Amino acid sequence: MSTSTSTPPSPITPETSLAALATRFAGASRVFQRHQLDFCCRGAVSLADACRERRIATAEVIAELQAAVSPTRSRDWSEAPTAALLAHLVDHFHQDHRQELPRLLAMAEKVERVHAGRDGCPVGLAAALHEVQQELEQHMQKEEQVLFPLLLADPHALVTGPVQCLTHEHLGHGENLARLRHLAHDFVPPPHACGTWQALYLGLAEFERAVMEHIHLENHVLFPRCRT
Repeated sequence: MSTSTSTPPSPITPETSLAALATRFAGASRVFQRHQLDFCCRGAVSLADACRERRIATAEVIAELQAAVSPTRSRDWSEAPTAALLAHLVDHFHQDHRQELPRLLAMAEKVERVHAGRDGCPVGLAAALHEVQQELEQHMQKEEQVLFPLLLADPHALVTGPVQCLTHEHLGHGENLARLRHLAHDFVPPPHACGTWQALYLGLAEFERAVMEHIHLENHVLFPRCRT
């Protein structure tokens, strides 16, 4: 059964914001990640301005987006009921983060232990991942124990304080992702990297994309509802 809607997707233009594109089109987040375009904390920026800042040709990115996006597999979460959106955030992102971080941390510890002193060894990566795990877990618990129950009980509840707190924490998560990318050399393993090392960097790249998509949906879909 097709999951597409009868409403055609909006066109991809240079003036469209990164957040709008990431919300409407499956696959857009992968293109943005490939070019290091921040669609979560800086999602309000237009595609043209973001490309200009990164010194990337906007037309090339649009071509990649048109090739990558799949409207038939997209779900416009801005149109979804709040309860469905909250369930998606918990079931898809929170649970995945809790499963993936211990695996990444174990691999990072192994790589640093086995390859200490070798060129390109991501020194400090395991410690940074441990910090990310702690901060992200605390953040998700605040959502699951405070904000989400309030919204499920009353979608129009006054939750300005929790939203402001969580939005500020999102900025910290964005900085943490940038730190992980730096320590892992843009997730590009050296030629002598073993299988664990290569798998670690692949996993980190996917984790980065997932966290950015997670933050994007909260910043640009869920939280705006809480301010109305």
